[in-house]
Amino acid sequence: MIKELHNGTRNVDALIVGTGLAAAACAKRLVDAGYETVAIERRELPRHKPCSGILSPRGHRFLIENFGPLPKEILHTPSSARGVTFHFPSMRSVSMDFDSGPTPHLHRRYADHWAMLKSGAEIHDRTEFTGLADMGTHVDVAAMRDGQPVSYRAAFVIGADGPSLSVVKALYPEYARRIPWFVVGQKFHSIIECPLDDRYFHFWFNAELGHYTWSHARDGRQIVGVGFLRGENFDIRHRRVVEYLERMHHVRLGPAESPEIVKANFGPSLINRYIFGKGRVLITGQAAGFFNMIAEGMSCALHSGAIAGEAAVEAFRGSGDIRQVYRGMIASEVRRCSDQWNPMEIAFGRPHEADLRAALKHLPPAERFGVIREMTSFIKLYAPLKWGRQILWQSVCRRVTGRYPSSRWQ
Repeated sequence: MIKELHNGTRNVDALIVGTGLAAAACAKRLVDAGYETVAIERRELPRHKPCSGILSPRGHRFLIENFGPLPKEILHTPSSARGVTFHFPSMRSVSMDFDSGPTPHLHRRYADHWAMLKSGAEIHDRTEFTGLADMGTHVDVAAMRDGQPVSYRAAFVIGADGPSLSVVKALYPEYARRIPWFVVGQKFHSIIECPLDDRYFHFWFNAELGHYTWSHARDGRQIVGVGFLRGENFDIRHRRVVEYLERMHHVRLGPAESPEIVKANFGPSLINRYIFGKGRVLITGQAAGFFNMIAEGMSCALHSGAIAGEAAVEAFRGSGDIRQVYRGMIASEVRRCSDQWNPMEIAFGRPHEADLRAALKHLPPAERFGVIREMTSFIKLYAPLKWGRQILWQSVCRRVTGRYPSSRWQ
């Protein structure tokens, strides 16, 4: 039951828009600190969430430390992934085990809902955010629930609604039209024959296939996914990948079923163009631009969401302007996320939780240099977006100063 005050407005300490992993982590920090927190979700819970479900070791540790042991009901089959395999046009393949052993294969429909329930926040599903007004001392939020208007008043609002960007659009109406959008889609296939190791998540550095091409096993079927710039045809792109897998990897699959297509805004993490909100409104998770390499956004959603919650707690306790507190605290997660895309960190550091450099050392020198050449060639796929110089400059700044310039954030 939604509690109401006079004039039908619900007063809370913090309002979170979204009920994914970023929202759950944010809510956990706020509730644990004693602040009344409500999370609103436009769909009925538990809701479907298209996702690979392969969680990084860091995200796995976060879930256990903050929410407890993972129940089997929130896992797919196979219930874990051992690591990642990179495939290249030359037919070289490099497999890397995750640093801390196998990690969970989350069923996002149930994992997200489990985490939200464990957070202790009050959850209002079937409640769609429609707008906000930052009044300086509080934020008034408008929403629709079952076709009826509802309103909230919160000291702080946190947008954790992923690529739908509803809160971002309320703050920056032109933002969504200024950034390039990608289509990321996957289809499920019955398996006739599949030599790909089902213990690994498979990713192709092949520009002819798409910006993001992957495959892995789930619940007795094989997922084939592809990501590309919005405007192209998903079915054609997907069919091209399936034909390639059969021709080059001898993967034979049944007809495609259950297509899942979403839009993605993973550009900000490549070029350090994150958007963190203004006034008394924070943006976190994928809505802010966090998206790890190899299509894994869950771990950075969890950590950035927790940081947003911590920033709100600090602001409640009188530690300064919430936006400045958040920007100071979130810099560590920016480094972790953008490092994964940073060619200099990949070459000279160790930004991933699967050791690529160690895996490359097992290859003969000629093959090792061939892999590096093919990875470099793959990056040229992003040339039409004119990101090359931006990526290079941000890489230099990170290497020289140890951080990414916060002047590029909104």
